[in-house]
Amino acid sequence: MSLRSRLSIATAAGLLAAAAAVTPAAAAAHDDWDPSGGNGGHHDPSGGNGDGHGHQDPRLFEGVVTADTLALRSAPNRGSQIIRFAHRGDIVKIFCKTGGETVQGNPLWYLLTDGTWAWGAARYIDNIGPAPRWC
Repeated sequence: MSLRSRLSIATAAGLLAAAAAVTPAAAAAHDDWDPSGGNGGHHDPSGGNGDGHGHQDPRLFEGVVTADTLALRSAPNRGSQIIRFAHRGDIVKIFCKTGGETVQGNPLWYLLTDGTWAWGAARYIDNIGPAPRWC
């Protein structure tokens, strides 16, 4: 693993630790996340919760899974432990992006926050709205 990858992972781990220290556990877990977007399964392009007021968490970005089944992992590489799976059409919350193992020409990985913190290959997640910030 390259020095850049190790530094990216260490930086992301530090950000996670800092976020956990200052964020209530229920908010960090996003246990109340509604995969339908809170509006009957339709994505609200205004970034809101379906009421037209734009009450989206400003620290998170969104994406849609394009793979039939996408393994979400403990680190930004295909050799790391699988945390869970996402499926084609799932809307995911993205905290940030980092470089990792290249997957079909794309070296970016997204740190997802949907109930668990897990890494997904950006090759299989299309952004909805702006691209995520760097970790």
